[in-house]
Amino acid sequence: MADPFYITTAIHYPNGRPHIGHAYEMVAADAIARFQRQAGRDVLFQTGTDEHGLKMVQAARDRDMPVRDLANEMSSYFHAMADRLGISYDRFMRTVDEDHYAASSAIWQAMADAGDLYLDRYEGWYSVRDEAFYDESELTGEGDDRRSPQGTPVEWTAEETWFFRLSKYQQPLLDLFAANPDFIRPESRRNEVMRFVEGGLKDLSVSRTSFDWGVPVPGSPGHVMYVWVDALTNYLTGIGYPDMNGDKAKYWPADIHLIGKDIVRFHAVYWPAFLLSAGIPLPKSVFGHGFLLTRGEKMSKSVGNVVDPMALADAFGVDALRYFFLREVSFGQDGSYSPEAIVMRVNAELANSFGNLAQRTLSFIAKNLGGEFPTAGTVQDADGMLIEEVVVACAGFKSGFTDLALSQGIEAWMRGVFACNQYIDAQAPWALRKTDPERMNAVLRTLVRAIRMLAIAILPVVPESAGKVLDQIGATERDHAAIDDDGWYDRIAASDFRIAPPSPVFPRLGMPAEA
Repeated sequence: MADPFYITTAIHYPNGRPHIGHAYEMVAADAIARFQRQAGRDVLFQTGTDEHGLKMVQAARDRDMPVRDLANEMSSYFHAMADRLGISYDRFMRTVDEDHYAASSAIWQAMADAGDLYLDRYEGWYSVRDEAFYDESELTGEGDDRRSPQGTPVEWTAEETWFFRLSKYQQPLLDLFAANPDFIRPESRRNEVMRFVEGGLKDLSVSRTSFDWGVPVPGSPGHVMYVWVDALTNYLTGIGYPDMNGDKAKYWPADIHLIGKDIVRFHAVYWPAFLLSAGIPLPKSVFGHGFLLTRGEKMSKSVGNVVDPMALADAFGVDALRYFFLREVSFGQDGSYSPEAIVMRVNAELANSFGNLAQRTLSFIAKNLGGEFPTAGTVQDADGMLIEEVVVACAGFKSGFTDLALSQGIEAWMRGVFACNQYIDAQAPWALRKTDPERMNAVLRTLVRAIRMLAIAILPVVPESAGKVLDQIGATERDHAAIDDDGWYDRIAASDFRIAPPSPVFPRLGMPAEA
């Protein structure tokens, strides 16, 4: 039986259309999910939208439309983006789904049964944009210009609410972090959370009465759950909670909650405290990735630098965009985007290096061998050395992705591509065609084997394009575990398959006029 692996993105708040940060998180999670599937894991991959809360109510009011209609419209944009970017999700979660209401009610009841919920009056600072409560000590500014740690406006709120005994879990959380250093990654996020918890936890307001767009609190008319209670519970909804014996229960605890660094506190403090209260096993890790900046600046509607990921996909291609996201940014750190950077990175590494390698090798075989796979020919030490370098490069890719060092994994893969280009230039099969056809066959055979291994390795990053390369050489067996030949070459060479004159898989990009 395959080993289960459960990965989630944050469910994105759809009070506006998706931006490049949403796309980045989805692509990263998708590449990890695809990699784990190739490794033979039984993967459950969940993304979606978080549709409750005051922000949605205000956005709907501004547009003079029912909030449910706004939720349906805006969620559809995120769904469309996921499909456009080739995101291989198993479920697109919506917090308006019926089973999610059931899961949220169940975890609320479990926390109530534990004695961790009590009714009181909340007075304090609230950020509508963050859907978060903040202590006075966390704010900057004065008077009406007070700001949250994220720089968002806050307002004084007073209402009757249910409270969760978060303070009760301060020491259990510190014990959790000490016993599981990889629970929060990268280390910089772990250190931030540790400092926050060590500073003291106060009980958390977990219901609202000032609006009714949310999951109703069981047995408490007029109260809806604080948006983060039901938002975080989506991860349990996806595995069938409260039924922990169903078909999908095997996926819990989740292996990775992949989220933006600005919501680490909710996932690494509130969420494990809720789960501890409810008697539910904790997820294995929370990974807080960095922001994707526009030319070094954080995206902001007021600044006018918010980037539409669909427009980028149209301009550069989906796989080019996916490759840039994962190659350019050291995963876990902030990264920067610009049209020039995309063009430079994709042209240098995909078009000029891997794409050109495949194109000239397969074109040469189609033209000079009638598309037949080269025979073993005259083998030299350089052939085995190249295959060994490619195997090492693919192993480096695997190691990087296993450790969530995505950019470093792709960098290791590129060393295999560079080795192949050095090999083809040194061996010069076009010259051997006249002087030593047997040696030419051995060189081409080595290159086809290497191209297949490299294409299989990079499938999680550029699935459509790498799949086309594999189609061109008849490689339908794409299991990452079979990255070594395992007799593949001999089987395909003995078949009727022929390599046709290939079309370029990674065309060179030009700078879009609008950029």
